[in-house]
Amino acid sequence: MKKAALAQTIGAKSPDLVITAGATESINLAFTVLENYPDAEALILSTEHASVRESARHFAKTVGEIAVDSTGLIDLKDLVAKITDQAVLISVAIANNELGTIQPLSEIAEIIRRTREKRLAAGNLTPLYLHSDASQAASLLDLSVARLGVDLLTLNSAKVYGPKGIGALYISRGVKLSPISYGGGQEMGLRSGTENVPLLMGFAEASVRAKSHISASRKKYEKYNQLFRQILTEKSLVTPKFLGNKKHQLANFCPICFDGLDAERLIFKLEDRGILLSTGAACAASKGQKSHVLSAIGLTDSEITGSLRVTFGELNTEEQIREAASVIAEV
Repeated sequence: MKKAALAQTIGAKSPDLVITAGATESINLAFTVLENYPDAEALILSTEHASVRESARHFAKTVGEIAVDSTGLIDLKDLVAKITDQAVLISVAIANNELGTIQPLSEIAEIIRRTREKRLAAGNLTPLYLHSDASQAASLLDLSVARLGVDLLTLNSAKVYGPKGIGALYISRGVKLSPISYGGGQEMGLRSGTENVPLLMGFAEASVRAKSHISASRKKYEKYNQLFRQILTEKSLVTPKFLGNKKHQLANFCPICFDGLDAERLIFKLEDRGILLSTGAACAASKGQKSHVLSAIGLTDSEITGSLRVTFGELNTEEQIREAASVIAEV
């Protein structure tokens, strides 16, 4: 029942979902579709999360990267130009994990549909699938798979305030994947092992709740975002550069750049004041690596060094937003 409830949040049915240990596993499972085609090429957005980038490198014979503009939005002309006859999987996150940039998945799906038609007309039976990592978006966007036009969709419990250690992969009918574990044949034979029912219950409840609060959450974060930008612009000693484009950005994202400043040092100072931020994706920041996302949108090394990944959470209050903006402006 809980799996069915989870599936309903994306307009799917229980048999369409495979329960996994999280988004990374879901993404790896999605890319096993490439194992059915020895010469398969994968196309990924240049700003994709490390789990997508590494999965593509592991499973695809060749990997192409699709360009983005200065706000992180996909270059659709570049996508069309890079789809080869061997391309089997295109992976584009619906919302980026560092910029919050929302991608036009339905337009991408239409490009894929037209490509399929041309292939059939030419006698090319190689399939072309669309995968999207929706980890960042579930609490703020409608993830109806029919509307998005995806064949594979990654879901993450932790991002909707559900339990950690569980995720899911939506698989459209007819898409053939390879098992990632063997045994009793659970999850349609793709992920054997006893299901973790308590985690699934928490995941489903959190997802249903998140979907019912999308409108309210979006309005709250839009208010916080506007307030944060206003205070920072008025009080900051160094002019902030807001990254991305608000028209195509999750409402709870407000990434900023202070060119010439050392964001790492700023973060340590902010921690002493009870404000927790990062310079980019946790997996890259923990290794001291430069953000490939910020490089992809054309930021200089100096700008990347001075960039902060600012996001607002469900438990944040307006008072906290005011305080955070004021403290950042002072520091």
